Amino acid sequence: MTYREEDRRLIGRRPVLGAIGAGGIAAVVGSAASSASAAPLQNEGATQSEQVFLDYTQDALDAAYNQLYYAPEGLGVVARYSERSAEVREGTSFSTHAYGGTAEETLDFFPAASADAPTLIFIHGGEWRSGKKEMYSFLAPLFLQSGINFVSLDFASIPTLRLPGMADQVASAIEWVYQNGRKLGGDPHRIFVAGHSSGAHLAAVMATREWRGRTAPRGVIKGAICVGGMYDLYPVLLSYRREYVLLSDSERDVLSPAIHIDSIGCPVLVAYGTKETPEFQRQASAFAASLRRKTFEFVPVRDANHFEALLDLANPQSRLARAAVDLILSQA
Repeated sequence: MTYREEDRRLIGRRPVLGAIGAGGIAAVVGSAASSASAAPLQNEGATQSEQVFLDYTQDALDAAYNQLYYAPEGLGVVARYSERSAEVREGTSFSTHAYGGTAEETLDFFPAASADAPTLIFIHGGEWRSGKKEMYSFLAPLFLQSGINFVSLDFASIPTLRLPGMADQVASAIEWVYQNGRKLGGDPHRIFVAGHSSGAHLAAVMATREWRGRTAPRGVIKGAICVGGMYDLYPVLLSYRREYVLLSDSERDVLSPAIHIDSIGCPVLVAYGTKETPEFQRQASAFAASLRRKTFEFVPVRDANHFEALLDLANPQSRLARAAVDLILSQA
């Protein structure tokens, strides 16, 4: 399905403008730009004042898809992911498995104490071009303590593999868990996906798949948890990201979960940090609004930027963590 440009411009505009006030996107962009240390990128052919999407000039749209522009301390938060994950990996039992034929196609399986437990597969972020599964082991304890297996995936990224191939690798990992999870203590009929940032995008893509010609059945995904993601790639590819995310128009639309809501047959938890960029806030609000009754819960993580929001998923006292566990156990 291919939408006209005007249709894409209207997706989610009303929900997000209501959420951030009458000043709209321009006010949020202006406030963040005044304190950010990084400079936005500019594409050739766009003037500083020309609007290229919604209220955005090219500079503003580039900044709105650059998390470090709004959270210049973000890499320090990512370092905390790795530090906490190293501690978890040292003190928690897990096994590593190959689900495909390349070096990148591996996963870490953290088993819960009980047999036939539900399994959560986590898909890491990194702008579709970085990240490693080892960095996200810090999320495992919350789910293990709730009787849920935790899986962290590795997969190839850009430029080694284009985005359609990345989605295929993630799908292959889900199939592997479906076929082999019972031997590791999992129930193949209770598989859930979660992701952060570009991983949240891939998690949502998995929820839209029909699984035709695959070994996993339709409906293999019983729920999805999407934190700080992008769900319509149309505006993403108007930003600087089009320099490295190379897609045809048809590929862009196939990989845009926001325009395949009817293909989603499971509940979806959508979360975002209230200090995220305006586009990440809009994307989350628009996706949750489009899902309607399929939205299990819509969780704004208060006073958190894009990187900090994920830390809440490891905090058993947070609304996000409680909602994630509730989603899984309510479907189990």
